[in-house]
Amino acid sequence: MHAVPPRLPPGVTTAAPTRASVGLRSDRGPILGSVMLSIALIAIDATILATAVPAIVRDLGGFTQFPWLFSAYLLTQAISTPIYGKLADTFGRKPLMLFGIGTFVVGSVLCAVSWSMGALIAFRALQGLGAGAIQPAGMTIMGDIYSVAERAVAQGYIASVWAMSAVVGPTLGGLFSDHLSWRWIFWINLPLGLFAAVVLWIRFDEKAGMSEPHERRPIDWAGALLVAAASALLLLGLLEGGIRWPWWSWQSAVALGGAAVLTLLFVRVEGRVADPVLPGWLFRHRVLNAATVAGFVAGVVMLGVTSYVPVYAQQVLGAGATVAGFAVAALAIGWPFAASTSGRIYLRFGFRACLFLGAFFGAAGATILSLVGPGSSIFLLAAACLVLGLGLGYVVSPSIVALQSAVEFRQRGVATGANMFARSVGSAVGVAMFGAIANGVVADRLGGADAAGAVKLEELPVAVLDPALQAVFLAVAGCALLLVLGALLMPSRVGPAHDSERATAE
Repeated sequence: MHAVPPRLPPGVTTAAPTRASVGLRSDRGPILGSVMLSIALIAIDATILATAVPAIVRDLGGFTQFPWLFSAYLLTQAISTPIYGKLADTFGRKPLMLFGIGTFVVGSVLCAVSWSMGALIAFRALQGLGAGAIQPAGMTIMGDIYSVAERAVAQGYIASVWAMSAVVGPTLGGLFSDHLSWRWIFWINLPLGLFAAVVLWIRFDEKAGMSEPHERRPIDWAGALLVAAASALLLLGLLEGGIRWPWWSWQSAVALGGAAVLTLLFVRVEGRVADPVLPGWLFRHRVLNAATVAGFVAGVVMLGVTSYVPVYAQQVLGAGATVAGFAVAALAIGWPFAASTSGRIYLRFGFRACLFLGAFFGAAGATILSLVGPGSSIFLLAAACLVLGLGLGYVVSPSIVALQSAVEFRQRGVATGANMFARSVGSAVGVAMFGAIANGVVADRLGGADAAGAVKLEELPVAVLDPALQAVFLAVAGCALLLVLGALLMPSRVGPAHDSERATAE
């Protein structure tokens, strides 16, 4: 691990070391391993069913319902994340992490014994509720037990888990479905989840590493229910609009309009409670705003790359599934490398400089991606993903370190949860935006939406599919430029002692 230098440059400040960074030093390796394993489980389960859907449909039926296997999981995970972040500050990171692992494991067991598609969808939603607790609690634990200098390495490990899961998940799903049973996709979570929970239970003494005790306050149940309902309607409208129903339809109006109404009601309620689930200072904090923009844009860009690059590699360039996976795997190389080396940059030059570097790589990678054509090599596609991965690694991970350094111990959970939620919303926006762009180009080339809807993906000629995906890649490039906004918002100095906005908000 990196050691904290005796004098930090402008842009980085740290508080005095706590027992979390001293007394728990011998236990931090097992704790990191437990968090990585837990996050790997929830990340893989977001994609592992992609190649197992045919086997599940053959066994349970319900072909028209199977998209909800993904939506139910992602929806409940996303809407619960900001709430769990607040609860981590109230009840502690360890209890919440153990609750999340337990809920996820129970949901996995129920998924494994599902008797119908409806039951499997419901239990996937339960899995998502567990995943929603694991993600913010795990990331907050990393902020608690590692110093600013050491968090870059720890975030590099976590980033590698997310990046590799996007590649490993579908592969494992196919192997289980072909050689065992799709039910083993869920059974495998039982021993791994219990192992992670036992290690965390034994090795993580949260009270010994606390710089201050958790303050128990009344839970803002009204705010929690309103933010969950508003988030659910927003994500439902974004995920299903243009797919299950047209954008200009009463269903979209109900979902998105209802989300807007509930959001306004949420703001009104939160202004009257003593301890809101999403405090107002979150939205007035410059460091958190910068990290939120970075997380949101990263969610949008990641969705465009991981969803459409494999399709382009196979359907336009004629590559096989394995080679197409290699192109996306380049992203899984660039992101962890950048995340683990970012500490050297922000410790010397500051977080803003690191984010600008990430924005440069992100824009460069997206530009390369937009230049790919039918005659391009698969290596050019992989190079674009590699450079994009570097950009995301130099933006996302340092942003999380910055926000965890800019708030006090008792606000770290809610700040981390809000950032995770922003990334989830970004992914949902990416689904809606890129899907609408691709479908619009296909419909234009085929002479209307009805003609386009009657053609399967594998039946689309290259002359139609190539411009559709090119339009998506151009949109990815445009979104990548927004990473500069996150860098511009990041202040020159980061830390509670130098954050006048935070003091003013309090």
